[in-house]
This record gives sequence, C-alpha cells and structure tokens, in this order.
Amino acid sequence: MTTPLDRISIDPNVCFGKPCIKGTRIWVSLILDFLASGETEAQILAAYPQLQPEDIRAALAYAAEVARERIVPVPSAAAE
Repeated sequence: MTTPLDRISIDPNVCFGKPCIKGTRIWVSLILDFLASGETEAQILAAYPQLQPEDIRAALAYAAEVARERIVPVPSAAAE
C-alpha cells in the first residue's frame, strides 16, 4: 500500500535537496505556492503535464506533515 508521501522525493543531488515530486524537479513548495495564489488543480496540471492529480494531493499531505512539526509565527487578529 502506498501513501501520498511516497510521491515525494528528497535527494541532496536534485534541486539542492528540496522536496520534489518523485521523478521530477518540481518542488513541492511550487505546487503549494500555486494553490495558495488561487491556481486550480486543472491549471497546475495543464502547466505541468508530467504531474498527476495525486502529486498535488501529495504536496498537500507533505505540507500538512510539515505544519504538524514546526510552528510558523502568524500575526494574531488581536495584533491588527
């Protein structure tokens, strides 16, 4: 049985060790940036035809795992 994270590769000899979609040089962070800026899955897949829908879900799963491990400071609503 495979998990979404099986689609992620971290190799120090590929893209300086940044997490990529396995078999590509497409950074997980690039996919997340596109999603955060409002790009749709269909738009990302059209721009990067080597990707599969499962790759986008894998990028999201990787981000969820990273978010569980590290606290990123975000201004609170009270500070505004």
